[in-house]
Amino acid sequence: MQEHERYMRRCLELAQLGIGSVSPNPMVGALLVSQGRIIAENYHRRFGGAHAEALVIEEVLSHYGDQATELLHQATMYVSLEPCAHHGKTPPCARLLAEYRVGRVVIACRDPFEKVNGAGIRILKDAGVDVVEGVLAEEALWLNRRFTTRVVQQRPYIILKWAQTADGYMAPPDGTQRWITGPGAKQLVHRWRSEEDAILVGAKTALVDNPQLTVREWQGKNPRRVLIDKHLAVPEDAKVFDGRAETIVFNAVKSDWAANIKHIELEDFDWYLPQKIAYQLYLMDVQSLIVEGGRKTLDLFIQAGLWDEARVFTSRTAWGSGIAAPVLHAAGAGHQVIGPDKLDVYYRNLHR
Repeated sequence: MQEHERYMRRCLELAQLGIGSVSPNPMVGALLVSQGRIIAENYHRRFGGAHAEALVIEEVLSHYGDQATELLHQATMYVSLEPCAHHGKTPPCARLLAEYRVGRVVIACRDPFEKVNGAGIRILKDAGVDVVEGVLAEEALWLNRRFTTRVVQQRPYIILKWAQTADGYMAPPDGTQRWITGPGAKQLVHRWRSEEDAILVGAKTALVDNPQLTVREWQGKNPRRVLIDKHLAVPEDAKVFDGRAETIVFNAVKSDWAANIKHIELEDFDWYLPQKIAYQLYLMDVQSLIVEGGRKTLDLFIQAGLWDEARVFTSRTAWGSGIAAPVLHAAGAGHQVIGPDKLDVYYRNLHR
């Protein structure tokens, strides 16, 4: 079992490389071991592209030619998630492994998606493949918590994020813009944006801060921008409408789609607003969402119990007065120092 865990840990490392590129698919890593040596490894690299297991098979066929088939019969495939059993954008990986009669397949955890859950394992066993499952299952499920949240709860994985002063304020008393954290925190926030599907702010934040909500201090894709603007108060020349990323505006006025700006009118706007937004984003294949503020918007999600993770920066500076930061009734899961600032992380349901 210790040997299985060593190889599976490498699969999880590989899978992590797909963050920000494969949603709404899960992150998956795979490798093939023959005679105690890894002879091929890969990971799911982009949504719509080949899955990790298929890339590993392709590499073996390319490198070993006529010997590949016999090599696969005797080898062990390690994969961080149950091989898929249905036709999506690619053929089912379970049938591919069965077709090549891979000697053994070691799986971290089952795929919670209803079209797969257990079906991939059945295909392998019916083909005579030896299957071992449950190796580092908890770690694998944690890695794909965004994917699991979407397919099981039918909503995105929701991350709250804000910065506060040492004495607990997130904005000046007059609501104007004032920077709290240092450049290290800013760069980290841009990295987070590149890793998640969407980022959300309220109308007041868009009006006061005029944020771009794009990735500039890091390499990676821009997230979809989500704006809550009941009466469409944010002007058309605001930076969230600059065309650099798709922008979704939840409002009570109109539904309209022009270029990459989509207005979605919500009936009974003030009733169950965060739940409605979460479900609409689920329908749009948004797997993860950063809620960046302001205070009213953050409180909407907190009071609804509709969040999974919170990332809170605290600076050394004290203001003495201002708009108080939200209060979470959750135990901290860890902290780290980012330049002059401290970052605390919280989970609503800690299941690590």
